[in-house]
Amino acid sequence: MISDITTRSLDALNAYGQTQKNAQSTTDEQGTGSTGGADIVSSFTSALDNALKGAIQTGKTAEAQTAAGLSGKGNMSDIATSVEEAKLTLQTVTTVRDRVVQAYQDVMKMTI
Repeated sequence: MISDITTRSLDALNAYGQTQKNAQSTTDEQGTGSTGGADIVSSFTSALDNALKGAIQTGKTAEAQTAAGLSGKGNMSDIATSVEEAKLTLQTVTTVRDRVVQAYQDVMKMTI
């Protein structure tokens, strides 16, 4: 049986692959010109939105599992797995946020 964390990792890998395919198909359709930029931005925005919704849902699941555990109704293995998954998700979101901020700062430092 595949663990929930492994399933989430595979979902993330599939999301990245789908985003890359969307970006490549948009580039192929538009040629090498810059007219496909809006489609790429909307695809990226959609992928980022889905990832954030998934992160929020992971946190809510961990909260629900923890609440069930505190009331004595939860399975300790499920609780530990969901809390660890929420921890990893939070670390990933924080890392992505830090890289986006760093990229923004790098762009702002560029001279025109």
